[in-house]
Amino acid sequence: MQEFDLKTKVYFGENALDHLLDKDSKCAFIVADPFTVKSGLIKNVTDRLDATDVPYLIYDDVVPDPPMDKVIIGVQKALDLRPDCIMAVGGGSAIDFTKAVKMFAHRADPTFDPPFVAIPTTSGTGSEVTEVSVITDPVKKIKYPLVSEELIADVAILDAELVKTVPKTITADTGMDIITHAIEAFVSTGNSEFSDALAERAIKLCCRYLCRSYLNANDMEARGKIHVASCMAGMAFNEAGLGLNHGMAHQLGARFHIPHGRANAMLLPCIISYNSDITNMTIPHENLPACVKKYCEIAASLGIVNFNEVSTVRSFMNYIKILTREMDMPCCIKDVGGITKEEYFAAIDEMADAALLDATTKTNPRVPKKEDIVAIYEALWDLHRDDDRY
Repeated sequence: MQEFDLKTKVYFGENALDHLLDKDSKCAFIVADPFTVKSGLIKNVTDRLDATDVPYLIYDDVVPDPPMDKVIIGVQKALDLRPDCIMAVGGGSAIDFTKAVKMFAHRADPTFDPPFVAIPTTSGTGSEVTEVSVITDPVKKIKYPLVSEELIADVAILDAELVKTVPKTITADTGMDIITHAIEAFVSTGNSEFSDALAERAIKLCCRYLCRSYLNANDMEARGKIHVASCMAGMAFNEAGLGLNHGMAHQLGARFHIPHGRANAMLLPCIISYNSDITNMTIPHENLPACVKKYCEIAASLGIVNFNEVSTVRSFMNYIKILTREMDMPCCIKDVGGITKEEYFAAIDEMADAALLDATTKTNPRVPKKEDIVAIYEALWDLHRDDDRY
């Protein structure tokens, strides 16, 4: 028996933030990243709270890949304030930080359980509708995914006004994160008809509108569609799980601070190739893995249909490479910059161990071995877009 559950109420479309005008709170604890505060983006939220005389405290000591020591400080701030509403306003780091703060504060004091409102200012993580939070141990250089229903937001507000100032590089990174979320959810061992429907629609929206959003920040239709796609992909992978792509990308972020979506984008063609056991040198045969049909379904939904399943998967991988090229994204670690070959290869063995243990790897359609992961990491150093291996 399978189950599909959506806890979060989602407000989206034009003026979605006006939902805040209907809230009846006595005190709100707002967690926001520093950019959201300094840029004035936070005023989209606070002006509406001011209009309804809701007092609030803004806590902005949020950094990418939230470290555990800062989470502990946030927990103490929240317990001291005792708000009757907790809000996360920002990108994935701010939302993940808030999730961890709320969960650990509740465990420290079971009477602390305010409603949680997530308001994303980037499109990509889907964190506003998932039961996952990723925090970091900066000493061990490891990312730890927390997974619990306690982490799911009660309300998510998707307003395109909050994402129109996102820089092009972040639009590209987060957009590819959406696509990776949706593709991994679609082929995951935990997929269902419900998660497939959300994942497939998210992929189609993202592939149609991502480059438009990248090229023109003022294209509000495209921005809005990508924002919705991010949420849908989050719903899909929250139910179905992810895969090796994320398991390996987490390590690249923890070790070398490569933006998560960028790491996912570099890995994606490699992981599709690995899971399907199809490279540019593969000839058609009958004993293809079951996930090949799933990849072909995605390809067909995008209008990519070729002579057979092997050539269709190849064409799908090439489509992803072309998409990243259109947004001027690096295709290998060497092109990222700031990382030497020596330090990268020295880290591969430990990254492979961590990727095997990563919670997201468990639902990958192909069960990986350590040597498989090592080989992918090694190839990723200087991987060309037309590499015969992928």
